[in-house]
Amino acid sequence: MSALSERLPATCQLILEGIKHELHTGMQLYISLQGEVIADGGAGEARPGVPMTADTLNLWLSAGKPLTAMAIARLWEQGDLQMDDRVSRFIPEFASKGKEPITILHLLNHTAGFRPVDTGWPDVSWEGSIRRICAAPLEENWQIGKTAGYHVSSSWFILGEILQRIKGQPYTQLMRELILEPLGMSHSWLGMPADVYQREQAQIAYVYQRDKGEMQLTDLHDAAHCISPSPGGNARGPIRELGRFYECLLNQGTPLFEPQTVNTMVDRQREGEFDLTLQHKVDYGLGFIVNSNRYGAGTVPYGFGKYASEASFGHGGSQSSIAFADPERELVVAVVANGRPGEPRHQRRAREINEAIYEDLRLV
Repeated sequence: MSALSERLPATCQLILEGIKHELHTGMQLYISLQGEVIADGGAGEARPGVPMTADTLNLWLSAGKPLTAMAIARLWEQGDLQMDDRVSRFIPEFASKGKEPITILHLLNHTAGFRPVDTGWPDVSWEGSIRRICAAPLEENWQIGKTAGYHVSSSWFILGEILQRIKGQPYTQLMRELILEPLGMSHSWLGMPADVYQREQAQIAYVYQRDKGEMQLTDLHDAAHCISPSPGGNARGPIRELGRFYECLLNQGTPLFEPQTVNTMVDRQREGEFDLTLQHKVDYGLGFIVNSNRYGAGTVPYGFGKYASEASFGHGGSQSSIAFADPERELVVAVVANGRPGEPRHQRRAREINEAIYEDLRLV
């Protein structure tokens, strides 16, 4: 922490204050500027008596969603699919109860309209989750492609199933082949093999949830949650590896995508719409949140802070994490806390930390 505090004094002070006020017991962060690593470390504890280090395996929750989006993009580059393909081209049984017109584009920009489905994860099998989603009706009064509402989980299982049906391989294996291994994200997983879980169990951070004024231990570190894949919320690893993913998108790291592909995925594909889930206007690319400060920098959920440039893009994880790239500054930020303190406290914590990073780096 001492090395980090020299370059990022205000940021580190906020992290320590969060520990003091029981918003989290530990935090891990990775920051690079113009390709130079500024921070790669941890503070506090991952588990009682176990330090949070740069190598700790943290749960990213929804901050991992863009990984699946870019796996879809790789298949798009290879000609295996088009963004305006109907989901039913690949999953015929999906076309029921008003969902027939839904396309891959609608899944990625959160205008599809089947948010409420209980997938049953991690207690229900992958196949069982897909059956539940396919059997679900379109939401009442939903205009596909127009009505906006963030899909927390359901649409991401369908994107994972599209990958599987095209390639004929399990989702977890495909993610390693398409994204993780090419980018050197060798310690990151979207569903750990059982033997990896057994081997790495001691490196997995606990996740705490604030309830009735106290931080309560959750079960998100147990075998069921670590092993069972959930494309929208079960990515985990050292946060530096998520940072490397964003460096790739800024053309700073390992080249994996055509520049035009990245531009399409991170440009505003849904603009000016009120999101029924997030209860705020939020702009989306395809699988990415695009800087929405124009709708209120102090109120927009899972934003990147008031100093982020207009073209910044990324994604947050529920009450815990944020990862984004600021192309104008050539800045990558990836931060994860192991405490979920409730939405208001988390949104304040995230805004303050993001803004402190800009201030510490004199990017204001």
